[in-house]
Amino acid sequence: MDGLKIVVDCANGAAYQVAPSALWELGADVVAIGVSPNGFNINDGCGSTSPALLQARVVEEGAHIGIALDGDADRVIIVDEQGRIIDGDQLMALIGISWADRGILKGDGIVATIMSNLGLERFLASRDLRLIRTKVGDRYVLETMREQGYNIGGEQSGHLILSDHSTTGDGLVAALQVLASLVRSGKSASELLHLFDPLPQLLKNVRFAGGQPLETNPVKEAIADAEARLSGTGRLVIRKSGTEPLIRVMAEGEDEQLVAEVVDQICEAVKAAA
Repeated sequence: MDGLKIVVDCANGAAYQVAPSALWELGADVVAIGVSPNGFNINDGCGSTSPALLQARVVEEGAHIGIALDGDADRVIIVDEQGRIIDGDQLMALIGISWADRGILKGDGIVATIMSNLGLERFLASRDLRLIRTKVGDRYVLETMREQGYNIGGEQSGHLILSDHSTTGDGLVAALQVLASLVRSGKSASELLHLFDPLPQLLKNVRFAGGQPLETNPVKEAIADAEARLSGTGRLVIRKSGTEPLIRVMAEGEDEQLVAEVVDQICEAVKAAA
């Protein structure tokens, strides 16, 4: 990594010492931010959950790449040299094809959740790789990886599980895989890390007071109509929150206006039934 300038944001959390040290020992020119934990400022306007600070600093420093970890360092978000965010879907795509080319990818695919973008699925398919989807939550990703023999899995949020190296998400381990690909390719981060164009995706939450609004006929009819309208061009995901009285309505597809229309249509039906 000699000559590579990296800005790393450690979110004033668990990796505030090890991440900058590891990158420096590998030969990188390291600019470290979010490395002054005081017991109260973890994830406070920094790290992968608030990447604006890193985006600005990467551009200001003229860095080749930025790495944002979260407080417990199990998630990573990358920022390219232009200050653009690279999410977990793009990172899984990069690591997946890299491992496939090296003959170390297990299962001929990767595991992700129902929230990962359809663009990722189509990109992998173009490389004869599969995307296996699970319920939202890294525990479900890991369970499926173990049961079906995959060694790459993760979430759009940047929680990546590379089971050849770790038994759970590790943001620094995932970042090192990205950096290795960057060094090997000789490309800029913006060239290397934008492997597919995500389809327009919209998520809205509808609060409900009680009952089972998804079981009512008007909501079922709205969902069926939305699925028919998106058929072949998009995808619909509707689920209850596991922590709040919310129905989460997500749609994605090639037509951004249609995506917005079907999400609003279902939200209105849920509100009426709630």
